Amino acid sequence: MTEPTRIGVTGATGRMGREVIAAITDREDCVVAFAVNREPNGETVDGVEIEPAAEFDSLLAEREPDAVIDFTGPESALEYVQACTDADADAGDDTTTTTAFVTGTTGFTDDQHDVLESAAESIPVLHAPNFARGVQALVNVVGDVVQNLPGYDVELVEAHHNAKRDAPSGTANRLLDEIEANGEFGDRTHGREGEAPREGSEIGVHAIRAGNITGEHEIILAGNHEEVRLTHRAEDRGVFAAGAVDAAVWIAGAKAGSYDFADVIDA
Repeated sequence: MTEPTRIGVTGATGRMGREVIAAITDREDCVVAFAVNREPNGETVDGVEIEPAAEFDSLLAEREPDAVIDFTGPESALEYVQACTDADADAGDDTTTTTAFVTGTTGFTDDQHDVLESAAESIPVLHAPNFARGVQALVNVVGDVVQNLPGYDVELVEAHHNAKRDAPSGTANRLLDEIEANGEFGDRTHGREGEAPREGSEIGVHAIRAGNITGEHEIILAGNHEEVRLTHRAEDRGVFAAGAVDAAVWIAGAKAGSYDFADVIDA
């Protein structure tokens, strides 16, 4: 029988950290190797003891996880991925100790993205702004829709809970990149105020932050007296956690490199 994938979890008491732990403990093909948080306060989540994030390096060495799942913030995510690459370097030729890094953290600057890419030269790194399979399906089709509706006005509206830090969301930016790659567009216009007639080639982008909204993305294409709406709505954060665990199980033991959630779906 194949040994279960051993997964480390960061940000373990946050919204997504709790969901990830629950998703792992619900499955038979993986186990929680350890779970860390900045201030654990002796807490447990689904029976898993939460340990101090300050001990992340030593936990990597002691527990040898196959992968780490991270939903924290850009700065802390880079600290964790650097620790994973350092652990790999310390292991020398013993590649069995390589820990893959899976992160759904968003809000990275271009320079921070470069750090992730650099880490991928040493270990497997999978970064995705969204781990919902439905969102990946939306990314896969939106380009074809844009190509088939040239000249149509395009607007994107996204909504998340009131504690989300980055706007637009990482998923919105991924969708916008796909839209722009498949049509002739000008600037992204973020919201409108006052006298602001629409420029024909712009893409309107609108971010809503309210209550406990899990995640909604809607692309509106309008022209020729018709409109097309492509919508994804997540009803539970568990869908993101399940996808992240799928990614961790899939990437464990992979070669060093940069991966995307599309690779997991394709496989």
